[in-house]
Amino acid sequence: MRRNRKKQSQQVDLNLTPLIDMVFILLIFFMVTASFVKESGIDVERPVAQTAESRSPSVIVSIDAQNTIWLDNKTIDVRSVQAWMTNFMQESPEGTVIIAADVMARSGIVIQTLDACREAGVKNVSVATKTAQ
Repeated sequence: MRRNRKKQSQQVDLNLTPLIDMVFILLIFFMVTASFVKESGIDVERPVAQTAESRSPSVIVSIDAQNTIWLDNKTIDVRSVQAWMTNFMQESPEGTVIIAADVMARSGIVIQTLDACREAGVKNVSVATKTAQ
């Protein structure tokens, strides 16, 4: 009986240090491998292209089916795209811009947006499409 009482009275210490270390290592891993992309904030139905390529953009400008331009979860006018892109080029001179236009968007709005980006000094501007299957 005495042996059982001694075993029950001893406390078991659980060392959490290795567990905490592992959690921090995983946290650092996921932070380093995460891609930080500025999304426009809306879903658009992209047109299909035979020569589509995958790229990792820095900024995505979206144009929805109602010809509304979205940037940083805000609607902007086509006249203010150039000012936004000038600020973006000051922050990251080698940045790229992807224009994700809905298949139902007017081509005139897409071209005006493309021109505004180029006038702001963006060298890497492309239009997002889906790959043909």
